[in-house]
Amino acid sequence: MRIALVHDWLVSIGGGEKALQGIHELFPGDIFTLFHNPKKLKGTYFDDKKIIPSSLQKLPFALKKYQNYLPLFPFAIEQFDLSEFDLIISSSHCAAKGALTHADQFHICYCFTPVRYAWDLYHQYLDQTRLKKGAKGLIAKLILHYFRMWDKSSCTQVDAFIAISKYVAARIEKIYGRSASVIYPPVNTNYYALEENKEDYYLSASRMVPYKRIDLIVDAFSQMPNRKLVVIGDGPEMKKIKSIAGKNIEILGHVSDQTMRQYMQKAKGFVFAALEDFGILPVEAQSAGTPVIAFGKGGSLETVGEGCGVFFQKQDVPSLIDAIDRFEKMSFDPISIRKHAMKFSVERFQQEFQNLVLQKYRNWNERSSTS
Repeated sequence: MRIALVHDWLVSIGGGEKALQGIHELFPGDIFTLFHNPKKLKGTYFDDKKIIPSSLQKLPFALKKYQNYLPLFPFAIEQFDLSEFDLIISSSHCAAKGALTHADQFHICYCFTPVRYAWDLYHQYLDQTRLKKGAKGLIAKLILHYFRMWDKSSCTQVDAFIAISKYVAARIEKIYGRSASVIYPPVNTNYYALEENKEDYYLSASRMVPYKRIDLIVDAFSQMPNRKLVVIGDGPEMKKIKSIAGKNIEILGHVSDQTMRQYMQKAKGFVFAALEDFGILPVEAQSAGTPVIAFGKGGSLETVGEGCGVFFQKQDVPSLIDAIDRFEKMSFDPISIRKHAMKFSVERFQQEFQNLVLQKYRNWNERSSTS
């Protein structure tokens, strides 16, 4: 069986790339991607793999400003010649699922999410980028309108969808009109050790971008001066975050993986305020036996186990403060919390993914041979 993998872009290592690695270990094949940055992947799993980038790779500043070429993504992804392959596996949150296939090929898509800034976060994206009005705003709206039409039509290239969560599966059904199986992405739960002796501080970690709502967390803790918060991460909102942080808040910026692990293992609680499709960090916290305070919507409802933390129902300061107050009155068992987190291990992902892909492929092959 000849296999090709299609991924949106390979310019750094994040949760999507870790899922791609898990898939490639099971189904090794050529990797097709819009952009490939060999320097950023030096020393990683993908360093010596066969990776075929699109023609967009040659455009000016492509590896630094690749998202500026969004209008060309549909055209570029359709130029990959996959005609020699039997099985196509795309891992997609943008355009990868739109790769062209023919009737004798089986295409299964591991969907991280339908394109959020083109669909459910469309108006929020325009607000944050100041593109609601003016000539630039009109152009952006036209581009995203066109992209939505292509995005919906391109899902006909996919024979079967796998979603990273039930939350994403529901959005796939609403936007694409397609059903999706659910396999949670792999989390390196073995990287964190169980720590039962917690210290008296809360931890939050994330890229400092608006939808992660680090500002909400920092604002809430600034109003609780007797409770210490440690914040790890960097990004465009760093200046804003520092300006509202009280003396009880320590902002560390970017840190090494080892430092992150130490803080995660020792924290009394991990605070997570984003609306995520899945959310790897809360699972990593639980793998260290650390309970989670999370926004009660989206993927967190599936990843934070019963007895593993508390939820707050609104993305505002009073709701988060109330959750912290409830959290302080509760006791948690680190051993049970870690046990729950192990359900999201790499080994579990690979077993479920391999079984489902092979089952779907066999079923499709049987139908094709009898038709």
